[in-house]
Amino acid sequence: MNPNNKVNVLKLISAEMNKVIDFYSKNTSSSPQSTDLISLREAYNEDRKYWNADAPIMQSTHDINIQTPYGCILTRIFQPTITTPATLFYIHGGGFILGNLDTHDRIMRLLALYTGCTIIGVDYSLSPEARYPQAIEEISMAYQFYAHNAEKYNINMDQTGFAGDSAGAMLSLATTLWLRDNNIVNHEIKANLLWYGLYGLQDSVSRRLYGGEWDGLTQKDLEGYDSAYLGESGSREAPYYCLFNNDLTHHIPPCFIASAEFDPLLDDSIALFNTLKNNKISCKYKMYPGTLHAFLHYSRMMNIADEAIRDGAEYFKRLTSENSL
Repeated sequence: MNPNNKVNVLKLISAEMNKVIDFYSKNTSSSPQSTDLISLREAYNEDRKYWNADAPIMQSTHDINIQTPYGCILTRIFQPTITTPATLFYIHGGGFILGNLDTHDRIMRLLALYTGCTIIGVDYSLSPEARYPQAIEEISMAYQFYAHNAEKYNINMDQTGFAGDSAGAMLSLATTLWLRDNNIVNHEIKANLLWYGLYGLQDSVSRRLYGGEWDGLTQKDLEGYDSAYLGESGSREAPYYCLFNNDLTHHIPPCFIASAEFDPLLDDSIALFNTLKNNKISCKYKMYPGTLHAFLHYSRMMNIADEAIRDGAEYFKRLTSENSL
C-alpha cells in the first residue's frame, strides 16, 4: 500500500497512549539504532525495566529449569498466596525473537494478583535460533512437567489456563491445539486469555491501514518475524501457525480475545472471535479504544492497560470459580 494511504494513527490514539509515545520521544536516543538481533534484544530488555518497575510483591516466586530434548528451559512460578485455586501459564510476546520472563514480569505479577492464581511463565526458545514448532513443543513439555509435579511445587493443576500477548497469544492457543491433537491431557484447561495475537492472517484491512515505526509492525517487520520463526522452508499455512487452518470446531476452552484499536493485528483477533463464535465455542471479545499494539506493557502509565489485564483475570476467575462449585 502507498504509505500516503495508511491511517495516521498517532493523531487518533488516546491521551494515555499518547503519553507513552511522548515518553519514548523524550527518552530515546535520536542516534541511529543497531538492527542486529543481539542489540535489538539488549535494547528491548533494557526498555522493559522501566515498565516493569513497582510490580506487585508475591507470596513467593521461584525459578524452575525443565529438561527437554532441546535443552533446559526456564520457568518462573508466581504465587500470590500459599495455595491457589488454579494455575495459569503465561507465554510472553516479542515477535518470536524478543522477550523473556523479565520483560513481562509486571504483566504476570498483575495477573497473579488479580486472579488469585498461580502464574507460571515459560521462557521458550526464541527464533531464529529455534524454529517452528519448537516453542510450542517446549511450552507443551512445561505444561506436562507441572501436571506430573503439581504436588511437589504446591500448585493446583486441576484447573489450568493459558495466557499470552502478541506472539505469546498465538503460542498459547497453538499449544492448546497441540495438546488436544496429540492426545495429551488437556481437559483441565479452562480458558485461554489472548491479548492482541497474530493467528495466521497474511493480509487484512488492519494490516494494510495500520503499523509503523511506532509499533514495529510494518509489513516488512511482520514478514521478518514470520521468517525468523518459520525459517526459509517453513509454511505460513502450517496449522499451528495459521491457526485458521487447524480444526477450531471442538475441544477448545473458552477464550478471552482482546485487541488494540490501531493494531495491524486487529483483524486477526476479530477473525478468531468470529470463527470460534460461529463454531459455538464460548468466547468473549473486547477491543480497547485508542490503543496501539503492546499496550499491555504500559500499565504504569495507562489505566486501560491495567483494565485489560483485569478483564482477562476476571474472565479466568469466573470460569475457574464455576468449575469449582
